[in-house]
Amino acid sequence: MATVSQWIEGARPRTLPNAIAPVVVGTGAAAYVGEVQWWKAALALVVAVALILGVNFANDYSDGIRGTDDDRVGPLRLVGSGAASPQAVKTAAFVCLGVAAVAGIAVSVTTSWWLLAVGALCILGAWFYTGGSRPYGYLGFGEIAVFVFFGLVAVCGTQYVVAGSVDGVGVLCAVAIGCFSSAVLVANNLRDIPTDTESGKVTLAVRLGDRRTRILFVVLLVVPFAVTVGIGAAATWWALFGLLALPLAAVAVRPIVTGGQGRALIPSLATTGLAMLVWAIATGVTVGLA
Repeated sequence: MATVSQWIEGARPRTLPNAIAPVVVGTGAAAYVGEVQWWKAALALVVAVALILGVNFANDYSDGIRGTDDDRVGPLRLVGSGAASPQAVKTAAFVCLGVAAVAGIAVSVTTSWWLLAVGALCILGAWFYTGGSRPYGYLGFGEIAVFVFFGLVAVCGTQYVVAGSVDGVGVLCAVAIGCFSSAVLVANNLRDIPTDTESGKVTLAVRLGDRRTRILFVVLLVVPFAVTVGIGAAATWWALFGLLALPLAAVAVRPIVTGGQGRALIPSLATTGLAMLVWAIATGVTVGLA
């Protein structure tokens, strides 16, 4: 049986900024347009965190039973390493997705019923990323899904739930977070090009190849800072505090542009996530107080 520390590592806590950042900046965008309902922001955070943990365990299960993780460079995978049984990891995924569903229902019935459909799509997207007979993560659509679900849906959804409307500032924040989140996945898939190619997992990185994947990563990290200037011009120049995340982004880019391979790329994942969180806090706070 897997130890507690192995379960924690298998949950991939370094991906939590992908869940926390959208809610933070979405709440700030909500404060910019109206009064914040903090209990709804808290529920949105529960949905986001439970959803990403569910995604991580679902990926661990699905990749593990396919043999994709048999020769893995990155962090521990519970099924692939044999630390936990496939059924145990599958159950963990269902529990997390169930928590996300319950919190999402609570948000929907107190806001708008049509949000139930959005929540259902998010859960289906979480499972079929690597699950099912034709997982879209194996066809090169993972980055698009991350941009949509952890960018547009998460940020704009939070702003709508918390304030009752979505504006241009919220959309700009959603684009920025979507790019950050997609960059994390791009770095992950860049690292795994050799093993994914061998196992038949055709990610976007496998389709683009090493060089173009590195270019895509840099572009994805440039966009949020261009958006920062746009928010500064459209809402408040205090939003330029989002540029405080630039040094972290530079650290994340370095292994990418210098040709790092394998484990040398792992720091890029964590640092990109941290840059996203710093950007979200700085931008969310300043926009919210504007």
